Amino acid sequence: MSTGAALAVVAVCLVALLTLTVGAFGLRLSRTTSDFYVASRTVRPAANAAAISGEYLSAASFLGVAGLVAARGPDMLWYPVGYTAGYLVLLIFVAAPLRRSRAYTLPDFAEFRLESQAARGVASGLVVLISVLYLLPQFRGAGLTLSTLTGAPSWLGSGLVAVVVLLGVVAGGMRSITLVQAVQYWVKLAALSLPLIVLLVHHNGGAPGVRARLQSAAWLEPMQSPHSLYLTYSLILATFLGAMGLPHVAVRFYTNPDGHAARRTTVAVLTLLSLFYLLPPVYGALGRGYLPGLDAASSTDLGIDTAVLDLPRHLLGGLTADVLTAVLGAGAFAAFLSTSSGLVLSIAGVLGQDLLGRRFPAVTAFRLAAVAGALGTLALTLLTTALAVAHAVELAFAVAASTFAPLLLLGIWWRGLTAVGAVCGMVVGGGLSTAAILAVMGGAGGDGLGGAILSQPALVTVPLAFLVMVGASLATRDQRPPRLARTMVRLHTPEAVAVDRSGFRARGAHEG
Repeated sequence: MSTGAALAVVAVCLVALLTLTVGAFGLRLSRTTSDFYVASRTVRPAANAAAISGEYLSAASFLGVAGLVAARGPDMLWYPVGYTAGYLVLLIFVAAPLRRSRAYTLPDFAEFRLESQAARGVASGLVVLISVLYLLPQFRGAGLTLSTLTGAPSWLGSGLVAVVVLLGVVAGGMRSITLVQAVQYWVKLAALSLPLIVLLVHHNGGAPGVRARLQSAAWLEPMQSPHSLYLTYSLILATFLGAMGLPHVAVRFYTNPDGHAARRTTVAVLTLLSLFYLLPPVYGALGRGYLPGLDAASSTDLGIDTAVLDLPRHLLGGLTADVLTAVLGAGAFAAFLSTSSGLVLSIAGVLGQDLLGRRFPAVTAFRLAAVAGALGTLALTLLTTALAVAHAVELAFAVAASTFAPLLLLGIWWRGLTAVGAVCGMVVGGGLSTAAILAVMGGAGGDGLGGAILSQPALVTVPLAFLVMVGASLATRDQRPPRLARTMVRLHTPEAVAVDRSGFRARGAHEG
């Protein structure tokens, strides 16, 4: 085994060991069902913000964004902008009311707001679908990264992440994983920033080949690709609205003590994400200059996902490059582990309640659902063809934006939403966006407008989901939930105001 491969193995093992050690500490605190599902709603804003940032900054953020910028240029900067701005939308419209609903999961919110088991069932299916779509690129990215670093078969990296995640989730649930993800955010930030400092110090921007590639009009000028206007607006819509509909993001706001803490958490998340997303575009620019093989790469080319890992070898070489590559590999595995943990938690929360909850004790059902979700997705990862990590994640955002974003925005802010309207909108938005994903995975598409819509369907599916949800609700306005007035009061009343059967009245006691 080469020196570089040995260092990479050590770095990956250290990250896995750190994950398990921190998770074991959290295990000492996990005792009740509420601990496993929502950490007993006691996570403070600073810790919760680091944990949210840790699980949100996935393989797409750590590896994919830099590769896309290197291959496609400034148009791809909308990825980090959209990933961050989505939290601003969430802060303004969703964070506090979602926490006040006191639900465990998005299906719990659907049932609470609409008083419908059918709406809950559709929401449960969508949570599993979105989580699996998001989990696939995490497992695949782990396999690709370990293979790039050590030459090991790709299934080994995917399996390693699945096993470590399962050990943490099954042992301590949300309480344990919160601590792990908070630590992993800082690991990822350090793993990107420290090598970047070294690379910039040794960067020779005056080399003729580097300068020519960076000044190429085909790369530097935005909106040069076919249908770029549609693709840009579709990407913006998917990322701006998709964040609020991601199950592993939404469940985090149930762990805050109250709505005010949920808002403070979101502000802190915006700060942490903004700090992190300053770095991948710089790697992308360096990759454009020093990795000429990316010149012809497309947004679905898996080679772009290794651009960050390849940079040290092309700029420096020798032991220094091996060390920096190992550090980057450690950060990448921290990204895979933290995001995968949140997604497996989301799957376990839904399947544990809706499918296994009546057959097993709550904690046992949670653990069995976590095992089924992780191993099932791992098997699917090994059997399906690959998409570039960032593009695969964007498709998960498109499904979330086409389903849960309309449900949350209309459910929180419009009294007219009915269960029939919500179900119709989620089925239409989720069905069309999923069909587009399956078509792309099956090789459909092309260079025309139809191919652009299939590759980024949000600009079509999101407005259609809103229209169907509103239209079907207006057509069934006589079927509004019986306790609608009381529900809306809870969603929009601060916790310092107590809610009783007759409405609400001010009171000094703090509502949990």
